[in-house]
Amino acid sequence: MIKKTIYIGNEAHIHLRDQQMVIKKPEEEKTVPVEDIGILVIDHYRTSVSHGIMEALIENNAAVLFCNSKHIPHGLVLPMQGNNTFTENMRFQLDASEPLKKNLWKQTIQAKIGNQAALLQKLGREDARLQYLVKQVQSGDPQNVEGRAAAYYWKILFDDLEVFTRGRYELPPNNMLNYGYAILRAVIARSLVASGMLPAMGIHHRNKYNAFCLADDIMEPYRPFVDELVQNICKEPKFDFPENLTKDLKAKLLQVPVLDVEIDGMKSPLMVAAQRTTASLMRCFLGENRKLLYPVLH
Repeated sequence: MIKKTIYIGNEAHIHLRDQQMVIKKPEEEKTVPVEDIGILVIDHYRTSVSHGIMEALIENNAAVLFCNSKHIPHGLVLPMQGNNTFTENMRFQLDASEPLKKNLWKQTIQAKIGNQAALLQKLGREDARLQYLVKQVQSGDPQNVEGRAAAYYWKILFDDLEVFTRGRYELPPNNMLNYGYAILRAVIARSLVASGMLPAMGIHHRNKYNAFCLADDIMEPYRPFVDELVQNICKEPKFDFPENLTKDLKAKLLQVPVLDVEIDGMKSPLMVAAQRTTASLMRCFLGENRKLLYPVLH
């Protein structure tokens, strides 16, 4: 079953009743089965959440995203363990050798650049440079082919705009990309926990202030799917690139978990594909396999 993404953008009190999440607003009351929820996004400073519903969401491996005053996802709550063999799996993850992690990072970057090239080709843009670079990625990517590919990719992807610089605080549509990536990060982090891993212990990213280094690693090949979604939104008639995301835009970006992707020759929603990717990563840590399953953009 595909889990739901619930967005709360108005004043509300959220609590638990008979295994249902009750969303009580001044003018109405709605209920959603807790077991159906994959991600809950809270985006209003006058929304209160009971301890009971938070406990139920955590037990059902749901991710809870809290937005800041600028309405950008700012905090993420996840279960501390979402797998029956969590402690054993964690040991294998922590004991993973450097050669293994470098090989996994090579696969990750190759998949990312491959999907970036596929998106450029799909949009009718020149992708030969990325097709060349994907073959240059070595174990651990010591030559930073990822960075070289990104510089070209962002230059070409939005070349129809007068000015575009990719950056967290740059002009729109960066705000849309940031929002979509935040939702994607929550999806990947949730799947990692469900597969019995610590999202903080990355295979490449290392930052003592980042609790989601592994999620940031594994989400890389998925980013072009968010980029494509943003591209499609920008092509809509009379789109004016607002500095502040509207509720309508957020609703479109909240479709990230249910985007259709192809993984291992089969189509599935992105949230389901993410679970297959993290399960394949756990098998690599366990020594059962050495290949990561990533989606392929067509």
